[in-house]
Amino acid sequence: MNDPSQNRNLPEGHPAIAPPRTGVLLVNLGTPDAPTPGAVRRYLAEFLSDRRVVDYPRALWLPLLYGVILNVRPARTARAYKAIWREEGESPLRWFTRRQAEALAARLGAGVLVDWAMRYGAPSLAGRLEAMRAAGAGRILVLPLYPQYSASTTASVNDALFAAVRAMRWQPALRLAPAFHDEPAYIEALAAGARRRFAELGWTPERVIISFHGLPERFLAAGDPYHCHCQKTARLLRAAMGWSEEAAPIAFQSRFGPEKWLGPATDETIERLAREGTRWLAVMTPGFMADCLETLEEIAVAGRARFLAAGGEAFDAIPCLNDAPEAVALLESLARRELAGWA
Repeated sequence: MNDPSQNRNLPEGHPAIAPPRTGVLLVNLGTPDAPTPGAVRRYLAEFLSDRRVVDYPRALWLPLLYGVILNVRPARTARAYKAIWREEGESPLRWFTRRQAEALAARLGAGVLVDWAMRYGAPSLAGRLEAMRAAGAGRILVLPLYPQYSASTTASVNDALFAAVRAMRWQPALRLAPAFHDEPAYIEALAAGARRRFAELGWTPERVIISFHGLPERFLAAGDPYHCHCQKTARLLRAAMGWSEEAAPIAFQSRFGPEKWLGPATDETIERLAREGTRWLAVMTPGFMADCLETLEEIAVAGRARFLAAGGEAFDAIPCLNDAPEAVALLESLARRELAGWA
C-alpha cells in the first residue's frame, strides 16, 4: 500500500509516488545484431575492449585490436554467424534468452516484472535497467546467466550494472544473484537434457566431453574461481549420470591469443579420442545456458568435422538448456530464492 506520508508535502498537481514494483533482469553475454561484418565488428569492438575480458595494457592491446583484429576477424566470424542464424532473423543466443525471460515471467506471475539484456550489444543492460526503473521497478534482481563465476563474465556484468545506476538520480535497490554451478536444480537440468538427447539419438556415446569456455591459465593463479567451479559442475554431473572421469573428461574451448589457457583443449581432446579408438562421441557445454556460436559452430560443426576426419563415426553436440522446462524451473528456483522478502 502507498504510504501517505511519502506524498504529504508534494506540490499541488504532482503525481503521487507509487509503491515500488519488483523486477528480475536476466543478463547474457551478447550477440551481433546481424550476421554481417559490420555488425560483428561493432560487437567485437565492445566485447574485446572490456578490460575484464582482455586485460593487456591498453597501449599494446588497442592498436592490435583496431589495427589488425577488427579488420580481419569480422568477415570470418560473420560467416560463422550466418551459418547458425535463425530464420526468425536473430541469433540463437538472443532467441533463447528472450524465451527464457518470457517463460520465467509466466512462472513468477504478474507481480514480478521480468526483462532480459545483453552485456555487449543489444538490448543493452543499461537500457533495460532504465526501462525497468521507468516501469516502476524499485527493487531489481540481476541474474547473470553464467553458471560458473568468472571475473571476465559475472564481474563484467556487475561493472556494467554499477556504471548504469551511477547515472541515475533515483537508484533502484539491487540484488545480484550468485553463480549456480553446484545448484541441484542446475545439475538435474543438465542430466535431464542429456538423457532426453540420448533417447532422441537412438545411440549412446562411448565418451562425453564436458566442455567449458576457456580462460587464460593465469586467471586461476590470480584467484578467479572459474576453473574450480567448472570442475565441481563436471564432478556433480558425472555423479548424476553415473559416468566415470574417464568416460566424461573435462576440456576447455575457444582459446584466443598466444598465452597458455586452461586445458586440456576441447578440439585436441576430440581429435585424440578419435585417434585412440572412440567411435561414438558427444560433447556437452554446461557453461552456456543457451546455444550460441561457441556451441553450434565451434562444437556442432567444427568439432564434428574434426572428429570424423580423425576416424570417428558418430558425433553429437548435446543442446544447451535453452528454454527446456528444466531450464525454466531452474531460473524460477533461483529467482524465488534471491527475491525472498521482496516478492
